[in-house]
Amino acid sequence: MLELLRTTVKHHHRDLTIYLCARFLSGTAALILSVAVSWRIYEISGTPLVLGYLGLAQFIPRLLLSLPGGELCDRLEPRRILGAGLLLQALCSAVLFALSFGAPTAVWPFYAVMALFGAARAISDPADQALLPFLVPAAKLPHAISWDSTLWQLSVIAGPALGGLLYALGPAAAYAICCTAFLATTFGIAMLGGRRTEPSREAKPRRPVERVMEGLRFVRSQPTILGAVSLDLVAVLFGGATALLPVYARDILHAGPIGLGLLRSAPATGACAMAFYQTRRPIDCRAGTRLFSAVAAFGLCTIIFGVSTWLPLSLAALFILGASDMVSVNIRSSLVQLATPDAMRGRVSSVNMLFIGASAELGEFESGLTAALLGTAPAVVLGGIGTLLVIPIWMKLFPRLAKVDHLSVQQLYVIPIEAHNRQDLARTS
Repeated sequence: MLELLRTTVKHHHRDLTIYLCARFLSGTAALILSVAVSWRIYEISGTPLVLGYLGLAQFIPRLLLSLPGGELCDRLEPRRILGAGLLLQALCSAVLFALSFGAPTAVWPFYAVMALFGAARAISDPADQALLPFLVPAAKLPHAISWDSTLWQLSVIAGPALGGLLYALGPAAAYAICCTAFLATTFGIAMLGGRRTEPSREAKPRRPVERVMEGLRFVRSQPTILGAVSLDLVAVLFGGATALLPVYARDILHAGPIGLGLLRSAPATGACAMAFYQTRRPIDCRAGTRLFSAVAAFGLCTIIFGVSTWLPLSLAALFILGASDMVSVNIRSSLVQLATPDAMRGRVSSVNMLFIGASAELGEFESGLTAALLGTAPAVVLGGIGTLLVIPIWMKLFPRLAKVDHLSVQQLYVIPIEAHNRQDLARTS
């Protein structure tokens, strides 16, 4: 028995290590790709509006495919879905590598490739999020989430910095590195063991649309979860200035592509520092209050960054912005993971990833459009003000969220999982 226990622990440690390395590689590659493409299309067009359209090109596939991707994840095997998505991302990198040997004067080929890239992320991201609980014991899940967040933020630091550096050497180098990293990640995912998804046993088979709606109903039935993920959506939608960083790097701060890499890495550096701090000092009380405080700090730092014309101040504002966002991310991730049963992890993760994708990519479109209409700095400042205005509205709409103290299952459920499952069984019988 002791030997079996040692083997099990060793196996879980191996799986977690492979998973975290794969997450780091794929996250780094995705951000290298983002920096290289955004800088290239801004070079071609010279207008911030194209950066907004780049975010929109990635958001539309996510909007259409995230929920079906989550349903596939629950019905099939997360490893297979994740591997297919990573192979498609490698293909996109290869196409961009081929485009780098020409001299394109139009941006639409980049939009087309990044739309396909967004489709691949829409399919693979729910499986990526849903896979972790199957690789470690339940008691180790919070610790694994903390390390996952930390290494993800390290990739967000490394990706933009490497993206700027590699682009300075030539876009072909950036795309080749991305393609190699996605292929290596696919191989790593294929090596994973861990628990396998149990096939669902339903008295009456349901259509995929009904299964997708089940995930939406579950999120809607948990006000604290719905409040947390929607708060993140609206706050980042208004306050996200990431899409406009090429404009700041070239025209406002005069820092060039390497400066763009530093600007893109600064929020992740702050987030990584906060994630590491939270592995040692986890949030054990006043979680709801800390969530809203973190969003307020995010909005305030967005305003400071918007008015700054000094690179060190801009980097400091982005650093604190990233640290505050990490607090929000950890609280939201804990809420979602604690409240989701195994049989619904793919669908609930797809809802969560849809909110995250909307906040990031639709926020890029909003920032680019507002910058084209009002100017870059006014657009960022207005977004930060919008983030601050969201806070009292959400505290009124979701009072239970503000009152969450300890991150425990007992505080999160409004409808117990067993009762929710009985309701769904009654609907389908």
